Amino acid sequence: MSSAPPDPPGFELPLRLLLAFQVIIDELHAELAREGHAAMRPMHGFVFQAIGPDGTTAVELGRRLGVSKQAAGKMVESLERAGYVERTSDPADARRKIVRLTAHGVDALARSARIFDRIRGDWVRRLGSERVRGLEETLRAMTPQDLWRLDVPGWFGTS
Repeated sequence: MSSAPPDPPGFELPLRLLLAFQVIIDELHAELAREGHAAMRPMHGFVFQAIGPDGTTAVELGRRLGVSKQAAGKMVESLERAGYVERTSDPADARRKIVRLTAHGVDALARSARIFDRIRGDWVRRLGSERVRGLEETLRAMTPQDLWRLDVPGWFGTS
């Protein structure tokens, strides 16, 4: 009579989820580098999403990412040097600067979306569509609805 293997220790689940995330992100960034975006780093994707399609201020960016205005400003400076974002005057208030993605930043996002779709397709070919859909449904059931809930102090900086 065969007995089921023991459940793995509780710490393995978050580590496996983190490793899966890392495998996907590493593959994404290797491909982005080959496609002309060698300066992209994993954090940049979160920053791009927090900037959004209409742009944002450095203060709001910091709030969305849960980091200080100074930390957000340093991220913006770095991304500006790499050509991914630009600062423009707010048409409603010339004293405010709006951070927006440049065409280079939009290109990086579009390529990322295509690469993520390809990676998901690779998982489907390897695991089968039912298993991948089941994994996605399970993760949706266990995580917040808002995919871009980035304003969690402590995750990307300190509160």
